[in-house]
Amino acid sequence: MLKGMFTKPENMRMYWKELMHQCVEIGIGSMGIVIIISVFMGAVSAVQTSYQLVSPLIPISTIAQIVRDTVILEFAPTVVCIVLAGVVGSKISSELGNMRVSEQIDALEIMGINTKAFLILPKILACLLTIPMLVVLSMVLGILGGRLAGTATGILSAENYDMGLLLNFIPYNVFFALVKAYTFAFIISTVPSYFGYYIKGGALEIGRSSTKSVVISCVMILFADYILAALLLDK
Repeated sequence: MLKGMFTKPENMRMYWKELMHQCVEIGIGSMGIVIIISVFMGAVSAVQTSYQLVSPLIPISTIAQIVRDTVILEFAPTVVCIVLAGVVGSKISSELGNMRVSEQIDALEIMGINTKAFLILPKILACLLTIPMLVVLSMVLGILGGRLAGTATGILSAENYDMGLLLNFIPYNVFFALVKAYTFAFIISTVPSYFGYYIKGGALEIGRSSTKSVVISCVMILFADYILAALLLDK
């Protein structure tokens, strides 16, 4: 499928218009759920970390360190992308599946249009552009959510939280999270596109194909998460 996208490229003007449309659909359309999830992930991390740190020997600012590292390394890229696999992946699969079942793809091919390049490539590029941005947004909101929860419940002061955020910060963690974000974005865009494009049957198969694409995308994201952690975090 990926090879077929580059065999007969279409007009770049056509790509640009569809790319902008997909960026709005995928990026702006998913922003609401990402904001909600990120804020509450950071808040829950702060509260649960404070519950587990019962020793008076551990500084209270350690809570901010743990929230920062867990949000950047795991929560923002992995959890958010698993949610996006359900939101974006099911949308891509059902959209392409509906076009296949209603013979719209066949009509485009009769007109001489490379449907793989016209329908799938903009979706992949849009995911590679917008999903890493959503992951960065999730990092910021997750850390802010932990700060709000920590100060609102009286767990620690804003000064202690800010001090913990800056303590022993490793910039490589952000690079590692972005590598995961781009890898997961590629999985989220390609797997549902494959299942939607090559669907066979009627309207009933659209739902089954969408469900299967989401499940396989989530499994591949978790598998890729382990592989990347083993490769890039190996000391």
